[in-house]
Amino acid sequence: MSGTARELTRRLRLLLALGAAATLTLFLAYRGVHDDTVPLSESSTPGILAVDTAQNALRAAHAVVSGPEGDLSGEFHTQISVAHQSLALAASENVIGTEGRHDLQTVTGLIAVYSGWVERWGEEDQEALGAAYLSYAEQVLGVRPASGAGPAAGDEGAIMSRLDALRGKQLAEAERQATFPWQLWVGWSAVTALYVALFLALLDTQRFLRRHFRRPVQVRLLAATVVCGLGVPVLGWITRDAQRAMAGSVAEIRVRAKDPDEIPLAAERVHSALADAGFWASLSDWVLLGGAAVMALTVWGLWPRIAEYRPRGPR
Repeated sequence: MSGTARELTRRLRLLLALGAAATLTLFLAYRGVHDDTVPLSESSTPGILAVDTAQNALRAAHAVVSGPEGDLSGEFHTQISVAHQSLALAASENVIGTEGRHDLQTVTGLIAVYSGWVERWGEEDQEALGAAYLSYAEQVLGVRPASGAGPAAGDEGAIMSRLDALRGKQLAEAERQATFPWQLWVGWSAVTALYVALFLALLDTQRFLRRHFRRPVQVRLLAATVVCGLGVPVLGWITRDAQRAMAGSVAEIRVRAKDPDEIPLAAERVHSALADAGFWASLSDWVLLGGAAVMALTVWGLWPRIAEYRPRGPR
């Protein structure tokens, strides 16, 4: 085999090795970010905001019965219904798995206990006994009794404290989804190094072919260079935007909205920021297709030249 054939073979092997390594590394690094965009948008954020909605509804319900008028009206039952619906939504989102579902079942049971004490308060004619029932309800809910007696807000077994703890766990999961840990920094650094090496090797191989075969352009290698040169930067740009959107979304839900009307607005802003999450995640399949295309074009471009130097049998 001539020196040119050996050089072409060496270059082909190098390009295939770089192409395979860059494709696999890019695939893993890309999935490492985008596998969490859809869960953050469609599960974690709705789950956290559902807990916020339930807490606001429970506060509004208790404000009806503990206010100056002390009325057990239909508004109380409406707010309790809203709380139940919100907790059912939080359970369906399943942000933290079995632990979260167990916590929500416990809270749902405690709400029934709380509602029972409030109902007994509403039916009681004796003021002292009614005040005791209301105090029991406040203890279950986890707010300071209006009379000033009883446990302070924040009792670990109370409804509000349990929901606070659950929200903290959900938020920790959302923050994990939006982080960019050192493993991803290493992965994307490796992607950059392999991408640069592959791109430069493709350019150098085209210069080698021009010098030895007097052809200004090798179309197949040029196509491989274009796919490599455009694909990786575009995916990197998308990943940067996705990471920023994820971080912004977590910042949006980290602080509890004081106004209940702000919760739907926060959900809408997160949905808008992560509206393309599904599309971003689907591009991981194109990483493999693009890498396969680069390697196929490389073989298609170099193999005919290598074959010209292969010994031919007798005619």
